[in-house]
Amino acid sequence: MSYAGDITVRQAWDLLRDNPDAVLVDVRTEAEWRFVGVPDTSAIDRPTALIEWVDGTGTHNSEFVDQLQVALSARKDAEAPVIFLCRSGQRSIGAATASTAAGYAPSYNVLAGFEGPLDADGHRGGAGWRAEGLPWRQS
Repeated sequence: MSYAGDITVRQAWDLLRDNPDAVLVDVRTEAEWRFVGVPDTSAIDRPTALIEWVDGTGTHNSEFVDQLQVALSARKDAEAPVIFLCRSGQRSIGAATASTAAGYAPSYNVLAGFEGPLDADGHRGGAGWRAEGLPWRQS
């Protein structure tokens, strides 16, 4: 594994709550943020960085590491956790790997992501950030 590991959404919340320099990075697309919603970490006074890993056409964001560097620049503890979240925990693996390669460690992938995997009926939402009842908002 080329990143710190996979964690549950509850473990992600605990890391964010317990570490003032931890950062949540949502790597879904702008359309997903707008139409599905985003994690709301304001109650624990933690930032949520919104940085696309791929755009709406599936094209990799070649500026990802540069945008991540900007998002992490305010951290006082350079070794604080960086926690990556996508829709279901797949794209965020690549983001956590790239983050680790760029020197940002520990970088974690959130299993089940924001919406979780497809269920037997082809629907999402039975697992993940929202299903666990963690704070989120929609624009």
